[in-house]
Amino acid sequence: MEPNPTPGSHYTRYVAIGDSQTEGIGDPDDDGGHRGWADRFAERLGAADPGLHYANLAIRGRRAAQIRTEQLAAAIALRPDLVTVLAGMNDIIRPRFDRDALLGHLDAMFAALTALDIRVVTFTFPDIGAVAPFARPLSARVRALNADMRRLTRQHGVTLIDFEPVAATTHPKVWAEDRLHLSPLGHDLVARAVAATLGVPGADETWREPLPSNRRTVVGGCDGSPIMCCRGWCDACVDARRARTSSPNGLPCYRYRADGVGSRSAVGLYGRVDGSRRTATVGAHRAKTGSTAQSRRVCVLRPAVV
Repeated sequence: MEPNPTPGSHYTRYVAIGDSQTEGIGDPDDDGGHRGWADRFAERLGAADPGLHYANLAIRGRRAAQIRTEQLAAAIALRPDLVTVLAGMNDIIRPRFDRDALLGHLDAMFAALTALDIRVVTFTFPDIGAVAPFARPLSARVRALNADMRRLTRQHGVTLIDFEPVAATTHPKVWAEDRLHLSPLGHDLVARAVAATLGVPGADETWREPLPSNRRTVVGGCDGSPIMCCRGWCDACVDARRARTSSPNGLPCYRYRADGVGSRSAVGLYGRVDGSRRTATVGAHRAKTGSTAQSRRVCVLRPAVV
């Protein structure tokens, strides 16, 4: 059974693993990098316990197999008592989606972490077909994976934050312009959801509340009559924009880098969380995945310099 949230639970070492959502894409910081829900949550957790240590190992574009291979052992090596796992969306959007393989990797990660008595938090996905009309063919995959996640988390005693039934998670303002990544508001919503679920002091359940309607009345009917528009993401708007920005084969042109270059990695650093963010480029460190060498930047939360 999933463990019940314990108000004021004490965590000293928090590690986040995952893909671009956990890396923070869609939530720019003031240093040319990304903030993201994991940083936001760590700041909330660190405010309650200034002794918290935090590392974010997530890298954009990673599928569950890569997260398991590249991030799981590194996370365990940092001896955390809290780990968040957000994985699977990069698997779902692939034409050749292997559901059994995805579930096998998730199952293995949950088993490895919970066997060490680490508190593990994971998530279901919102209906991405409701977020972006072009993704509607994937809705059935998302619903099936969410059902599998509920089963896996019960089996392993993993804390599940169930986003699927929460209407706010499909609100247009929660998503960035590409409709693939969370907006700053969306990252904040996830951070508040994790904080509330873990009983962080000051957190509440307001993240579940519906957001104001994003629709407005515009003059756009063939006869000049008023119609309802969702500020750019109703079917008509998407079709019009697709006609302007599509490739020769008619598919939308989304210039999304999935080259595996992440904005953060622990790389031996495990900073203190006290609200002071430090970013350092590590030019000498090269991380190799297969035959491709990849530069990484290190972003940690450290004590302020006195």
